[in-house]
Amino acid sequence: NDKAEIRQSEPYVVGQTTYSTFSPRAGNTRVSWLSGAATWNYYSITQYILGIRPQYEGMMIDPCIPHEWDGYKIQRVFRGKTLSIQVKNPEHVCCGVAEVTLNGKKIDGITVPASELGEKNEIVVVLGKNGKRDDHSERL
Repeated sequence: NDKAEIRQSEPYVVGQTTYSTFSPRAGNTRVSWLSGAATWNYYSITQYILGIRPQYEGMMIDPCIPHEWDGYKIQRVFRGKTLSIQVKNPEHVCCGVAEVTLNGKKIDGITVPASELGEKNEIVVVLGKNGKRDDHSERL
């Protein structure tokens, strides 16, 4: 980060304000972490890149990741239940869910039904070239 001394904040932070070129402190970013950007970044990354989206019926898993990724693991709590989610990308695609298993049992579609969740859950999602997508969601 060649601007660290100017910005005076972490390189990954979106500051609330940045001084303009007319200021003697031009480029200085102030009031870091008070912007709503952190929340929106978290929301966008978890729900639309990692594809972990809570729904009324259950937890939808519809990733849209860089094709270079082999996959990822994530853990979260949903309605008091622990979900350990592993996404595998053996064909190195960006999106398309080929298979979802919940505690070793294959499920239909890309939404894990809330009614089938136990206290602790292992969910494995395999991406593939002929995989399913959520055709009704709003895309960012």
